[in-house]
Amino acid sequence: MTDTHRAQAPLHPAARPSATPERAVVGRAHLLGRLVSGRPGRPDPTNQRRRREINRRRPVQVVILGFVLAIAVGTALLLLPVAAATGDHASFVEAFFTAVSAICVTGLVVVDTPTYWSTFGQVVILVLIQIGGFGVMTMASVLGLMLSRRLDLQSKFVAATATRTVSLGDVTSVLLGVLRTTLIVEATTALLLTLRWSLGYDVPLGDAAWLGVFHAVSAFNNAGFALFGDSLMGYAADPWISLPVAAALIVGGLGFPVLLELYRQHRKPARWSLQTKITLLMTAVLLPVGALFVLVAEWGNGGTLGPLSPPAKLLAALFQSATARTAGFNTVDIAEMNTGTWLGMDVLMFIGGGSAGTAGGIKVTTFTVLAFAIWSELRGNRDVSAYRWRISSVTLRQALTVALLSVALVVASTITIAMTSPFTLDQILFEVVSAFATVGLSTGITADLAVPYQFLLTALMFIGRLGPITLGTALAMRTREQAFRYPETTTTIG
Repeated sequence: MTDTHRAQAPLHPAARPSATPERAVVGRAHLLGRLVSGRPGRPDPTNQRRRREINRRRPVQVVILGFVLAIAVGTALLLLPVAAATGDHASFVEAFFTAVSAICVTGLVVVDTPTYWSTFGQVVILVLIQIGGFGVMTMASVLGLMLSRRLDLQSKFVAATATRTVSLGDVTSVLLGVLRTTLIVEATTALLLTLRWSLGYDVPLGDAAWLGVFHAVSAFNNAGFALFGDSLMGYAADPWISLPVAAALIVGGLGFPVLLELYRQHRKPARWSLQTKITLLMTAVLLPVGALFVLVAEWGNGGTLGPLSPPAKLLAALFQSATARTAGFNTVDIAEMNTGTWLGMDVLMFIGGGSAGTAGGIKVTTFTVLAFAIWSELRGNRDVSAYRWRISSVTLRQALTVALLSVALVVASTITIAMTSPFTLDQILFEVVSAFATVGLSTGITADLAVPYQFLLTALMFIGRLGPITLGTALAMRTREQAFRYPETTTTIG
């Protein structure tokens, strides 16, 4: 072929003038990547994993967004003039703090609930408590189930995140079980309280019913809001008020998965999950231990248990032991307690109640898993085990992360407030732990804190309600999978 014929031969597509050098390089690099991976034409597995990770985070983000929207709506409603008893609208701080405390089922307040808020305002608080305890997305899923008789896959993911359900196939039954349990416990408690206030204290039936419903909902959802200025101090010696409230808050604090498993497997304790066994064990241990501690520490205190009879002292101590781990009601004056009692109650509040329920704190499962890890290390065991089950390293890391992040948050918040606050360190620590653990007990300084510190407490309530791990997962922008492992080594401990 002559040079002339060569010049007239058609050019290769990659050498045509329309194909720029940059486009040719990109095309060859893409083809080379396919050939090297050995899977030409298939999507990048890294991108697939990234997409799956984003889809897993979306339900958590939806739950958090639901809480934020509920707080915004609650704040707007409490800002209305009709919500205040005086007819003047509340300040933004008062409405916002109350809405956050109610939706996060805490119970800390900056204004007196029965005197500051009107009946409309109290109804708003009650609804926020119910939504917060039941879970914004759980409530939405149940409503959708009632309307459509089924849940789509995305709704199941959201509901599983809100209820801590492991299997997506169980979400529908879990939601119905949560709704049924809530209605039964709240209705039973409300009936008992209504009868007691009506028959024992001659309260008109309508008012007694309102008191019964409000305190039943507040108790089961571990909120601690009361329609009395001194909480339940006027009923410290009345078992017909104290015991139903304590029972409701204990049941709510066990957690919905535990309640449902007890309902399904109540005759077969050998089949109970590790979470159920740990939750019941720690509840059975912490309740009497906390009651004994309060009883001994406050027996002769004239401002708390001192004036009560021995049976009333025992009842009040048991009530405070139950409410310190989760609820926020009080039948004795918390501000008059000894500083040592405050510290002991800080520990109870920080531990909290059961997982996936209305209780706060780091949860008894987290505390117990770490206790098992310490015990195994002291005995020199290679594995951490409980009830003939080996606890996974992932669970151990999660428990350690939750505990350490919680301690860091409490310490940092306490130091921040103590730097410029006129209150004592033990008062500030008590308030911070109560807010983070969504308990609601107070030494009486919350309303007197500076506004920035009140906003700090609202942040603690929000984080404490959703959990450090949940919030961190939702806020994470991306995850990185490490494709290699470093050589193992050791270092001196202690």
